[in-house]
Amino acid sequence: MRIKAIALLGAGVLAMAGGLVPVGAQTSPPSTTTVQQDFDAATALDAKPDRAASLAAWEKLGTRTKAGSRSRGIVLIRKAPILFALNRADESVKAARAGLALLPADDASLAEDRTRAFLILGQVATDTLDYAGAVTALQQAEASAISTADKLGAMLSLVTAQIFIDPTAAAATLARSDALIGTVKLEKSVAARFARERTLLKLNTGDIAGARASALQAIRLLGGLETDKVDIMDASARSDAAIAFLLSGNADEARRYMAYTGAGRMVKGSFDPAAEMRSPDCGGDAGLKPQDVAVVEFNIASDGTIDQAAPIYAAGGGQVALEFARAVKGWSWPAEKVQAIPAFYRYHVRVEMRCSTAFERPSIDDGLDDVLEQWLSSKGITVAPAPTGSQAAALAGQRAELALATAQSPNGLRTLAAIYRLTNNPTVAREERAALAARGLAIAVANDAPPSARLTFDLPGRVDAVTDIWRPGVFERTLTPMVSEPVYANDPQARAAIRLMMVDGAVARTRKSEKNNTAIVTLRQVADDKALKPNDPLRVGALIRIASIEERNGEIDAARATFASSGLTANQCAIMDAPPKMVSQPGSEAFPMEAMRWGFEGWTQVQFDIGADGNVINQRALLSYPPFIFSEAGTKFFTKAKYAKTYRPDGGLGCGATTTRIKFMLPDSARRGS
Repeated sequence: MRIKAIALLGAGVLAMAGGLVPVGAQTSPPSTTTVQQDFDAATALDAKPDRAASLAAWEKLGTRTKAGSRSRGIVLIRKAPILFALNRADESVKAARAGLALLPADDASLAEDRTRAFLILGQVATDTLDYAGAVTALQQAEASAISTADKLGAMLSLVTAQIFIDPTAAAATLARSDALIGTVKLEKSVAARFARERTLLKLNTGDIAGARASALQAIRLLGGLETDKVDIMDASARSDAAIAFLLSGNADEARRYMAYTGAGRMVKGSFDPAAEMRSPDCGGDAGLKPQDVAVVEFNIASDGTIDQAAPIYAAGGGQVALEFARAVKGWSWPAEKVQAIPAFYRYHVRVEMRCSTAFERPSIDDGLDDVLEQWLSSKGITVAPAPTGSQAAALAGQRAELALATAQSPNGLRTLAAIYRLTNNPTVAREERAALAARGLAIAVANDAPPSARLTFDLPGRVDAVTDIWRPGVFERTLTPMVSEPVYANDPQARAAIRLMMVDGAVARTRKSEKNNTAIVTLRQVADDKALKPNDPLRVGALIRIASIEERNGEIDAARATFASSGLTANQCAIMDAPPKMVSQPGSEAFPMEAMRWGFEGWTQVQFDIGADGNVINQRALLSYPPFIFSEAGTKFFTKAKYAKTYRPDGGLGCGATTTRIKFMLPDSARRGS
């Protein structure tokens, strides 16, 4: 199931209302049906579940339109959402873009089709977590929309992305929607959607009292807590309220509203942690910090993979939220376990997340950026510092600098520096970033920049040029050719960076167990590269990644040896020769009484360090389901746990970053009663 962000209103733009497609000269043999009949047939199929048949109907009609005509453009736009529904995101974007290019800009009668095209571009971008791209497309959808329903549909989708890209703009969008809503009679379910978006905006900007009020408003609009039927919208609104109550310090009310979501209360089956469910490592290119926390909502498809993931809340900023959501996209469950879970519980899953300190790694991008900045400095060019405040607020100034530099010298190094700073702004849409990166690479090559400096543009440029980069195998196919290209193959730093990016991208986008062997082979090419110094950050990064995979595979001796060869202190509990053993632990009193009272079950994955004296320190919940219900109980569990003492000459840390899962189960009698 795909959570639809569009076609939410009664007259949603993707309803594909009928109407004759104006056609040019026929390019195929005469047909036994008229163009109008083909159009009507294709439109009718859009409302049915057989997407393949719908696509075939539009393609048939496409053969009866003239290449380059407005009619061909309309058909391409109608095909785009169907291609997306068939998981052909790249083709969907190309069809929408090609269709838009064929619509005359001065033809007001085509406004609805333009809106359709921009909306599907926005939906694709949202689904692929390119929220900056979604904002760009959905702003155009709002601008091109004529009907109130279409404008509100565009605004509703737009604010979803703006919350995590530009909260100030999200507030402005909601203000515009309020003015428009005042002119129409809105269905309560749609009004509830707007109230929910207001809740998420307030949660993520620290207005907890306001978030609580709008969350309760959404619940009232949906019929309150005692409705006979509960759908995903109800569950989401109640979960929003639970988070708001929790952040305001009212744990009892938080648990009460969470209880009404159904999370943690399955009578049949159970939602267990997945074998492929891991927190992202702290550090890395996203710069995740141990104190960052997020709530991510996702759908689990029937084959056990993640169908869709979206951020809900983050303490740490919008980019933190998106990074955690990207990590969730790589999770998976065995299909047979997933199919035992009722569909409702698979389509509304929220998990609380923090990053892992076990194999914290440096950023590859930072190293490449340093090479570029040092090279530009050697040429007398100073790169503008990265903004310390809002990236969205800095965007206008960065664009102005690029315009000035381009006017002075389109292919000069000042222009390259301006492109570099702009491409590093996360509020720039994916397609624009790809175009800027291609332009930057051309300037870097023309000015004989070193290979690693070129990678600053070439690596993200190739990735951003592909819409469905998340599909299995796409990331590897995109980057693998780069290793053999002479400019990179002959440079130790460049080839190592490419290989590390290949592994990180593949692991993040596919079932990890299927990629472990391939990943280790690729990483060994970096670790064993004699052209890299023993302490080279890229070589150390490769060894850390190998040790992480070996530990995950249960190869503790190998993981310990690999980690030791990195030159770092191997004090992770998981790879010690003899990790401390637990000598005492709490009993049933560790189960939270509030969770017992409301009938919750769930689990938490806790990470902690063990002091040389056997006491647990620095405990923190990495993953918790339902969000926030068992996090405190899981961490408190280990305050009462005791491990065997470990000898350390300095009396310091025994071992660090051990990770344990705790499952909280109700007695059978309590479970049946819930």
